[in-house]
Formats: sequence, C-alpha cells, structure tokens
Amino acid sequence: MELTTISAVTSPVRALYGELAAGYSGAGRLERACYRIAAALVLLGLLHLLAQAVLGGPWTGPVSWRKPAEFGLAFGATLFAVTAASTRIAPSARSRAPALGLFATACVVEVLAITIQAWRSVPSHFNTTTPVDSVFAMAAAFGGGVIVLSILALTIAAIRKPVPFDTRATRIAVLCGFFSLILALLIGAAMIAIGERTMFTVSLEAAYWAATVLVPAHAVAMQGILVLPALAWLTTHTGWSAPRRTRIVILGSTGYLLCTAVVVIEAAFGIEPTRFGTAPIAASALALLGLLTLVATGIVTIHAVFTRQRPS
Repeated sequence: MELTTISAVTSPVRALYGELAAGYSGAGRLERACYRIAAALVLLGLLHLLAQAVLGGPWTGPVSWRKPAEFGLAFGATLFAVTAASTRIAPSARSRAPALGLFATACVVEVLAITIQAWRSVPSHFNTTTPVDSVFAMAAAFGGGVIVLSILALTIAAIRKPVPFDTRATRIAVLCGFFSLILALLIGAAMIAIGERTMFTVSLEAAYWAATVLVPAHAVAMQGILVLPALAWLTTHTGWSAPRRTRIVILGSTGYLLCTAVVVIEAAFGIEPTRFGTAPIAASALALLGLLTLVATGIVTIHAVFTRQRPS
C-alpha cells in the first residue's frame, strides 16, 4: 500500500520533470544558452547567501551581500521564465533571437555590475564618486534600458501571435506575466530616478533609502512572469478541458493582478505594505484577497495534477 502511494506521487513529478528535460533538449542553441546562463546566475546568488553566512556583514544598506544574492536569484529565475515563455509566443527562433539575446546579455551585465561592486565594498546604485564607480553605474543603467526594450519587443510578439483555443490559457498567463514584468521595470526606473534626485540634493546614503519605498511594488510585480506561466503549464497536466484551464488561469491572473495593483498604489503613496497597521484595512483586505485567490488556484491545480487518473 505504501509503495503504491509513493508510486502515485512520484509519477506526476516524473512526468513534469520529463517535460522540462524534453523542453531543454528540444530547445534551440540560443534558448539552451539562456537556460545555462540563468542557472549560473541563480548559483551566483546562492553563493552570495553563503558569503553572507560565512563572512557576515550587514544584510541591508547600500553595501551588503544581499544585493548580489537577490539580483542573481531574481535575474536568473526571470531569465529562465522569459526564455521559456518566448518559445510559446514567437513563431520561429530567428524572430525572437534578437530580443532574447539582448535580454540575457543585459541580465548578465546587471548582475555582474552589482556583484563586482559588492566585492569592492562600495555601493552599486547611484555611486559615481570615482570614474570606475561611474562605469559600473552607467553599465547597470544601460543594461536596465536594454532589458525594458527587449521585454517590450517580446510582449509585442506575444500580442501579435494568434494561438488556437487550447493554448489560450498559456497566452493569457504569458501576456499577464510580461505586462507585470514591464510594470516592475518601470517601477525600477522610477526608483533610479528617485535615488538620483536624492543623491544630488542630499547624499548617496539617503538616495538608497529613498528608493527603497518602491521595493515591495517592484518585487511583487516581478513575480508575474514566474508564477502565471507556471500555473498555466501545470493546468496542462490536470486532464481538464481547455475552457476549464482558461478559467483557472484567468482566476489566478486576476488574483495576482489585484494584489499587485494594491501594493503598487500603496507604494505610490509611500505606504509600506510589509508594516502591519500602516496600510488602510480595505487595501490590505483586497491585497490579501488577491493573494489567496492566486494561492487557491495553485493548490487546486496541483491537487488535480496529483490526483489525475492515468491508464494502467
């Protein structure tokens, strides 16, 4: 009985892993390179978590191991998600290669600039105190601009490509994910603008803390491209009909967008959602409702994946 239960659990896991492995082996040269770069960036982030544990030092502030850790993990995961999503929206590898290649290159530039400055024990953002620091700051800013343009190009491709009805759920998830990523990038640009203005009027230290008010909104908006396409992919392993998969993805996307909208609006008014009691109760309730809706769709989908009846 126990062996039967274990087999029933591992069978869906094996199927999901097998599809991921097949997707990698069947991908083009550029896509496989992007997947490897994404893995390297994630590993770099994990190594800086280890550096924090071994070497110590502040976890917050302009100079910390947290920044290369966060950037490595975030950009690695995002590059993986964008690469996977791009294979579903562009009709050929040649048509998506320029945008995807630029995005991967910009991700590497961003993470390396943050990482090198962390090892030099100097701030990476808003730091133009020396010619070397100015080069890294300009490289990070240029990389951010390239990221925005490449994601816009991929989003336009996602809008223009027609898809059959049975893949509508995936298209909705990818579009919502790209739109939320664009929003996150625009918030990042606003953070840079706030920091630059504060740096010239006050100080470098004040610039860092002034920009952090938008960090929750930036972080939440970054997650759409990771969560929503993953939800759509999981629904393909449930045995549900195409209309039902679409309804689940629409429900999950609505919950995510509701939560993101509340956090972004709060950040625009200088409200920190992570501090209990500072946000209006109604806004907190809406954000919680959106989050619970997304979580509920994920739980229902995962449950359907593991309870799907398969022929012997």
